[in-house]
Amino acid sequence: MHPRLATDRDELPQQLAAVQQHAADVLSQFSERKVVPAAPLPEPAPLSAQGAGLRTALEEFTARWEPALSTSAGPRYLGFVTGGVTPAALVGDWMTSTWDQNSFTSLDAAGQHLEREAIGWLRSLFGLSDQQRGTFVSGATMSNTVGLAVAREWLGEQQGVSPAEHGAGALGAVRVLSGAAHSSAAKGLSVLGLGRRSLVQVPTLPGREAVDLAALERALAEGEGPCIVIANAGTVNTVDFDDLRAIAGLRERYPFWLHVDAAFGAFAALSPEHAHLVDGLDLADSICIDLHKWLNVPYDSAVQFTRRPDLQTRVFQNAAAYLGPLGDTPDTANLTPENSRRLRAIPAWFTLRAYGRDGYREITERCIACARTVGDAVDSTPGLQLLAPVRLNVVCFTLADDPTAERLSALTEQIVDEAFLTPTVLDGVPALRAAFSNWQTTATDAHRVASALRAAVHEL
Repeated sequence: MHPRLATDRDELPQQLAAVQQHAADVLSQFSERKVVPAAPLPEPAPLSAQGAGLRTALEEFTARWEPALSTSAGPRYLGFVTGGVTPAALVGDWMTSTWDQNSFTSLDAAGQHLEREAIGWLRSLFGLSDQQRGTFVSGATMSNTVGLAVAREWLGEQQGVSPAEHGAGALGAVRVLSGAAHSSAAKGLSVLGLGRRSLVQVPTLPGREAVDLAALERALAEGEGPCIVIANAGTVNTVDFDDLRAIAGLRERYPFWLHVDAAFGAFAALSPEHAHLVDGLDLADSICIDLHKWLNVPYDSAVQFTRRPDLQTRVFQNAAAYLGPLGDTPDTANLTPENSRRLRAIPAWFTLRAYGRDGYREITERCIACARTVGDAVDSTPGLQLLAPVRLNVVCFTLADDPTAERLSALTEQIVDEAFLTPTVLDGVPALRAAFSNWQTTATDAHRVASALRAAVHEL
């Protein structure tokens, strides 16, 4: 055995204790650390022939790379929709690497059974029925892509062909209708051979990102044959929600597959005040829900659900003698593009077992309250303009005067030590988004962000 490996093996308990202490120190600094530090990026170093051992590697990582890392897992990183890692999820992630399971086959089945238990808990969390079968994937992009792949196979079923066997060209022209589809939907359609141009934008309600139901019905009536509809349960810019139950009702008159992108909006189900926003979610044919957002488990983790696991296995089945037959309960190798994958279910299992429905209801409602605090501050601050109501956990706003991308960038640069926000464009207007989904974010953080914005716009 290589001497460095042998030494690290023999000293592993002490090394892990050192890493544990270092990680605890890092985590304790998150609330006060600069959110995006200004430290320069290290120059690339050559690979050592002999290696330096674990202790030296940790010391070098701490000295060279940690100063440049953002506190994206901290309470005031409000860019994109970014969660953190709950204590239980962190332990679960450590156990994931410790056991290093590639649970893709029933020949070694314990990991798959753990995943199915976690999937059942997630179904319960979001109020889904047992008809929704799910599996873990890497993120919302892959979840949307898997859902659309099953939808593609459904289109083939309507025509008596199988795109999985004959290729997407067997379908002819395909229409995918949506009011405000996430960019990952277009990427998925490109990967699946349906093409980005198959995505048809349907008009939304005035001043909203929710689809206009009358316009959607006209689009359905104008088309020939079945199509795919992507509904949104929480748009990225303004967290707007399509009327899921009404859209599902249109299937009585028009044939279409209903895919719902509920990447983070599904968590509205946990708040009694907001649960009506996802009424009808269970009626979807496929659903995307991200977990490294509001569930606060480590990257990467999401889940996809579908009512047609038979079509899902038709798309993703991995036929090989060493994998065994497909069976009534398909292995995960037959459910997604991945064969090899880490057992992402463990962190989710840990955090759900640790905090339960009530714990996640509290996190969800606290994040919503923080968003409202910042939204109220924006609305009452001269020089800032709220562009949409704070429907859930995102504040979308801009400068009241001359809202150019350059001036907004200058605003964010002034507050970057205190908070991180990401730019966007809403109805042609450059804007900023503050998204609250971290389990550590409190009212104190919301007030700090509000104060920083007031000071920054005054300076600007």
